[in-house]
Amino acid sequence: MALGLRLEKTQKPTTLSLAGETLTLDLCGGIWLGAHRTLIVSDLHLEKGSAFAARSGQFLPPYDTAETLACLHEAIQRHDPARVVALGDSFHDARGPERMAPGDRALVAALQEGRDWVWIAGNHDAAVNEGVGGRYAETLAIGGLTLRHEPLPGAPEGEIAGHLHPCGKVAMRGRAVRRRCFVTDGSRLVMPAFGAYAGGLNVRNPAFDPLFPGGFTAHLLGDGRVFAIGRAMLARD
Repeated sequence: MALGLRLEKTQKPTTLSLAGETLTLDLCGGIWLGAHRTLIVSDLHLEKGSAFAARSGQFLPPYDTAETLACLHEAIQRHDPARVVALGDSFHDARGPERMAPGDRALVAALQEGRDWVWIAGNHDAAVNEGVGGRYAETLAIGGLTLRHEPLPGAPEGEIAGHLHPCGKVAMRGRAVRRRCFVTDGSRLVMPAFGAYAGGLNVRNPAFDPLFPGGFTAHLLGDGRVFAIGRAMLARD
């Protein structure tokens, strides 16, 4: 595997089977359920930059929402989903929708047009329930899958969750690459964060141990494809 996992818009499809459903792992960091015409993304953290400015006076470049929505727009154009599921922490805080620029708000409305749009409640945005279109839910069942924000230890097969922002690190020949990734053991899957400012937690962190006691495979977002790497080959930070 080459290091320098540069993201490109073209990709070789990577598919997995989970609870009898076929999942396509998209380089954007989303999941495409072709049989259900559903696109799943997680942890957009829209308006994180403005939240930092409002709370602590820490001024980050205020372009994270526009960049995240542009990536989401591109994925929606490619797949033309009938349903989009945002898997929690779509906004960095409950007042995030109030701070959105008019153009960003208009783009969200345009992306929702003609689609079933589901906001799954997250720990950052559980109180957001109006003014942004779509509908809110705590969890959502699609076929054999259960979609929620925070993964639950001991959850039945078919859980897809976010929350942990998984990243995988590979070190070879004195070089290291750290990329966002999907994590799965064939029974459950944790999605990478989609947001431009979302950051990530190394999958070798103990937070993942109770979720995958038998080990896991990390699917790193790489150069034109998704790279499947076993736990033993992944480095700690």
